[in-house]
Amino acid sequence: MAARQPRIALVTDWLTNMGGAEPLLLEIHKLYPEAPIFTSVYNKKAMPAFHHCDVRTTYLQKRLPKFLRYKHVLWPVLRAKAFRKLDLSEFDIIISTSSAEAKAVKKTRPDQVHIAYIHTPTRYYWSHYEEFRREFSFGELTWLIRPFIPMFVRWMRRLDLESILGIDVFIANSTVTQSRIKQYYDRPSTVIHPPVDIDRFTPSPHTERSGYIIWGRHVPYKRFDLAIRACNKLQAALTIIGSGPDTERLKEIAGPTITFTGRVSDQELVDRAQHAKAFLFPNEEDFGISAAEALAAGTPIIGYAKGGVLDIVQDGETGVLFHEQTVDSLVDAMQRADTYTFLPATLHRKSKRFAPGLFATKIKKIVDSAKK
Repeated sequence: MAARQPRIALVTDWLTNMGGAEPLLLEIHKLYPEAPIFTSVYNKKAMPAFHHCDVRTTYLQKRLPKFLRYKHVLWPVLRAKAFRKLDLSEFDIIISTSSAEAKAVKKTRPDQVHIAYIHTPTRYYWSHYEEFRREFSFGELTWLIRPFIPMFVRWMRRLDLESILGIDVFIANSTVTQSRIKQYYDRPSTVIHPPVDIDRFTPSPHTERSGYIIWGRHVPYKRFDLAIRACNKLQAALTIIGSGPDTERLKEIAGPTITFTGRVSDQELVDRAQHAKAFLFPNEEDFGISAAEALAAGTPIIGYAKGGVLDIVQDGETGVLFHEQTVDSLVDAMQRADTYTFLPATLHRKSKRFAPGLFATKIKKIVDSAKK
């Protein structure tokens, strides 16, 4: 008689918009298509990629008013409590993917195994607390709430540390996340980089390249403003793809060489990436999916030398790194990049370490070990 296959549950923070974490979850779900996905709240209309999945939500889906349901920064306490209340007793293996509270799910049997894929320890409690405290905004009530932030964060740190006690295996999405897991949680972890659809970006061998490119959601921490000011100074062409709450401010500082495309189709993104001479990455990310995509397109990366980009860019080989988040430092890196010859086919080949197949092999190896 064949041994019973273990039942697997997937858990994630929320499913409300497609970012970098959601395609990773889908890749894991491909490996275990029978596994239900548990999450705090789910915006089905905005997430067609998950329509074939068995998505189960916490009680927050019904209790939170719809106009506030997806404002995640408001509900860390309730979200952590909701995940702790989930009954996952029927499952043998729990795989959580989290940068917030999904990892707080509790095991209810001693033989259960919890594997946690950590995008980063919760940024506003740990690595980016000072930034969060400085930039926190709650409209007209900010002045009233801000003084209570240190007390609140101390409390949430204690809860966060309690939430990891039942985790058996930690996976980090990058070496910087691995170091944070060790620093804040004092736990070892294995680095498995997120999967990137590198085949979609395969460059044509005879493509003419000119100008710079940057894409992503237009929010302040991504530092699109730095890329704009550097290109203004050099009077260099820059194509900005995407949109977001910071778009209008960015347009106000953009010079005549800056082009905003708004959102584009997947194919247009690939085409523009393949025609750019370099991709600008002026922000700090836990990994940096867009940078890995640019590399797959055969486009060198000019990146800020902090965070996950250090796993993607080797200075002088796959791009150029700059060490200060300033216009002058970025301009210097852009000028230095012009002194190198980057071969698109070589860059694409180096991106294969982020291929979905390799990601799947590594995840399956860890899960198979948990089955024994």
